[in-house]
Amino acid sequence: MTNKAIEEMLAYNRKFVESRAYEAYKTDKYPDKKTAIITCMDTRLTTLLPAALGLKNGDVKLIKIAGGLVNTPFDSAMRSLLIAIYELGVTDVMVIAHTDCGAQHMDAGEMLAAMTARGISRETIDTIGRCGIDLMQWLKGFGDTGAAVIRAVSLIRHHPLIPAAVSYTHL
Repeated sequence: MTNKAIEEMLAYNRKFVESRAYEAYKTDKYPDKKTAIITCMDTRLTTLLPAALGLKNGDVKLIKIAGGLVNTPFDSAMRSLLIAIYELGVTDVMVIAHTDCGAQHMDAGEMLAAMTARGISRETIDTIGRCGIDLMQWLKGFGDTGAAVIRAVSLIRHHPLIPAAVSYTHL
């Protein structure tokens, strides 16, 4: 059973589609500004970030992930960025962090405890560890926002599959 918020969103969507309100947002899949922005999934940024940058629908590829950072060379954020570059014509990349980020000070131990409290077995967690995944490292916060952004940009810039002509900006 879905919760009330999801039911409300689905009802709104049905009306949105029936009234063809989506017509006002139509664009193609290629970003007009040839830019990809990697940023945080924080709900406070949903409309704030595009407004702060003067963006409209179709301007950029917006890649939203916890903390807004690329942490490993082959994670889903990097895959999305590579697709944006090679399939969608992106030539410029922005990595944008924000203050008071929830991912900044995440405590991996607390998150693992929350997982077990919600039914994830210790056996499952141990199996993941035996597969070479260090959950304590993977789930921990990043501490210094500025340093984390610089690390993310460096990882992107030095990635073997990113072309040298791509430009980078970070905030």
